[in-house]
Amino acid sequence: MDDSLQLQQTTGLRQRLAPQQVIFGRFLEMTAPELEDEVRRALDENPALEEKTSSPEEYIDNKSDDGNDFSETSEELLRADYRNDEDMPSYRYNAGNHSSDDEYTGPVAVDDFHSIIDVLENQLSDFDLADNDREIARYIIGNIDDNGYLSRSFASIADDVSIATGTDTGTERVRAVADIIRSMDPAGVCAVDLRDCLLLQLCRMKESEAVANATNIIRNYFDLFSKRHYDRLASRTRLNDLQLRQALDVIHSLNPKPGALIEQSNSGDRMRHIVPDFNVEIDSAGRATVSLNGNVPELAIAETFIPDEKTAAADRRSREARAFIRARHDEAQQLIRMVNSRAETLLNVMKAIVNLQTRFFESGNTADIRPMILKDVAELTGNDLSVISRATAGKYVSTPNGIFPLKLLFNERRKEDSDTSAHEILDVISNMIAEEDKHRPLTDEAIKDRLTDMGYDIARRTVAKYREQLDLPVARLRRSL
Repeated sequence: MDDSLQLQQTTGLRQRLAPQQVIFGRFLEMTAPELEDEVRRALDENPALEEKTSSPEEYIDNKSDDGNDFSETSEELLRADYRNDEDMPSYRYNAGNHSSDDEYTGPVAVDDFHSIIDVLENQLSDFDLADNDREIARYIIGNIDDNGYLSRSFASIADDVSIATGTDTGTERVRAVADIIRSMDPAGVCAVDLRDCLLLQLCRMKESEAVANATNIIRNYFDLFSKRHYDRLASRTRLNDLQLRQALDVIHSLNPKPGALIEQSNSGDRMRHIVPDFNVEIDSAGRATVSLNGNVPELAIAETFIPDEKTAAADRRSREARAFIRARHDEAQQLIRMVNSRAETLLNVMKAIVNLQTRFFESGNTADIRPMILKDVAELTGNDLSVISRATAGKYVSTPNGIFPLKLLFNERRKEDSDTSAHEILDVISNMIAEEDKHRPLTDEAIKDRLTDMGYDIARRTVAKYREQLDLPVARLRRSL
């Protein structure tokens, strides 16, 4: 075996990103709130970075028009808004009328969010349960998802309780405690599946012929109901059209996600607020003005951290101080350059998008969105496709017609020689299905034929893809009695 060393020379091509390019890409991907947080963090950590202050002449002095000192208190200014003290509302007297040494408690923001688990645990205190059963109930409640369904089997919960408490807990004991939780509000909670959820709600409804028929359908013919085979359902249940319609009305009044009732009541507190990154204004002449949104302060480098190259470093401590100043100065300078480059790039990208989608920004109608891909914007701005992708990812634009995600404006051409966008076809299909006869809904093939008559030559599978994008079921599942 030959163990001698050999030297080989090969050629290859490699592309490496400079550290500045990586940082710039990260800044481009940031939304307006994320950039603001990043800048605030840098201001706290880097002493060389500071907010640019206004020039002295921009400050407003405390002089009145006649040159005298302006010394009116806020209380005197408040009284000046009214003719006399009798005209002043009573709540004005109570607004902040405390001295500096008074104990004053300001308003406190209280988090009133309650999950489905919190609601059920609060109701659990109303039941007189043994300690072991109460522990089982907590385990069951902890395994209920946001929609109100039990996410694990009774056997698995029994095993967990047995291991945690050291006592032998059987499945039947867990099932008995679960029945207590299933009697709690909202109705249908702690169900194991949709059928079980609907039955729990039907059991609490006032007895009537329609409720009895609805219960029979869900308990014994759930598959036929879920597939909307109403003819076969009427034949099996021996119900006439009126009775079947009344039973179906009862079923449709039930809530398939009982836990969502609690989640929706807190959605305003939990929802992530959308802060648009761009503002687009359209004047009366149809001219568009694009601006960046956000509260990013204007940055500057502190004078004390501007390196003095003329000062000689006499000792090691001086050299270390100069190195620290230089490092903090360079970091601050890089951040300022990245923030400015980001703003310039985003503005150029947004202006190009507005030029390509002028009709949409004027009308706000998604049907007016023309075909546009990243390459179209890159050709107008001269930027790389990766830059356009990062600059538009997760961004929103505020227009006179509402706030829209930028990804809404990107869609490919259906055909190379066509200027019809997918949004236009989606709008047509949506209206077509909304106006269809619900007793005889349109199949994908029928929709395809109608689109062909309207001048949209697309395949049936494309119609199915667009229908799924609209979150619309097939014709059989859209049929009503």
